[in-house]
Amino acid sequence: MAHHRNGLAARRRTVGLTQEALAEHLQVDRSTIARWESGRTAPQPWMRPRLARLLRVNADGLDDLLTARSTSDTQGQDALDHAMLHPGRIDLPTVATLRTRFDDCAARYDHVPSAGLIAEAAAQLNRIDQLAAGAACGRVQRELHALHADACTLMGQLVWDASQRRDHTTAKTYYEQSAVLARHLRDTTLEAHALLRTCYVALYGAHDAVAGLALAEQAAGIAGHTSPALSGLALLHVAEAHAMLGSVSDCERALADAECQLTRVNSSDAAAGLVSPTQFGRLAGSCYLSLGDHRRAETLLTGTAEKLRGRRKSRAIVLGNLTLARIRQRDVEAGVASLTEAIAELEATRGGGGMNIVFGAARELRPWRQEPLVAEVHDRLLGLMTAA
Repeated sequence: MAHHRNGLAARRRTVGLTQEALAEHLQVDRSTIARWESGRTAPQPWMRPRLARLLRVNADGLDDLLTARSTSDTQGQDALDHAMLHPGRIDLPTVATLRTRFDDCAARYDHVPSAGLIAEAAAQLNRIDQLAAGAACGRVQRELHALHADACTLMGQLVWDASQRRDHTTAKTYYEQSAVLARHLRDTTLEAHALLRTCYVALYGAHDAVAGLALAEQAAGIAGHTSPALSGLALLHVAEAHAMLGSVSDCERALADAECQLTRVNSSDAAAGLVSPTQFGRLAGSCYLSLGDHRRAETLLTGTAEKLRGRRKSRAIVLGNLTLARIRQRDVEAGVASLTEAIAELEATRGGGGMNIVFGAARELRPWRQEPLVAEVHDRLLGLMTAA
């Protein structure tokens, strides 16, 4: 039996696993799963027995999923070329090709500099926009509008990250476009995601905890009946906003509510891929850092950093916060160790969030700048800052 190259993805969905969940089981990054499913790479032989067990197939069945090919790549490109000339004739398989290419681009976000993805993402967004405008009404157009909303959100994320979280206006413009499309579709999950991204700009860009709190609460409320994953994620940022405002009780109440929502996530949740087992530790650690409970923050962030190996931009942020927690306990040696790890992640990805936190941590090391360890890490930071 011939399989299309996304047969692996279909089998994964059949057994109820998200890309994120399968990656966690195999202790690889989500983008690795995406590459296997797109046919760009294949799992190493020693990983295949475990993968087969998770997908509930035998060795021959897994070989079929991994090695059987059709002419879908060529056909998909031909269909896209035809659709661009005749948007009114685009069909669902062609939309699926667009979605696969978008997912592949999005999966690379956490591993490479965002500046290197912007041109590709912008070209995809332009193509999706044109096709959505010309498609006939019905399910095809609806799927295109949903993909358009996701593409706008990704563009906002890329622009903001590439600007070292400085270009708030452009990012928010893309997020608003996504929210407008979501409201047109009456898709509360898409709308909540766009609002939550706007919340990140308020919290981490403008450092406006009041505005961030309002946006996070709005996102949690909108997603509450449709997506426990997105609602739980929004509540984690409600907790962080309360922590920034110094309210311990409100922060811990929101953390408890978030944890409750996240336990309800299953594979049918449209936003399941946005959360992972590390999410709670990342945000709770950040909360306790803001609240001044540095020992508790360190415990949470240390465990989270170990589990995040492979997700480089996210790990750099966690390591940056861990560095702050250690410095504020005057454990300079441990702080320099985690800062050095964070710099290593950023040398590959130049993630805006991690860069901002790491340079903030370096400023807090100034009282010890004469110590050799601190001087050495400052030299690496200088190299990071001046790198192209």
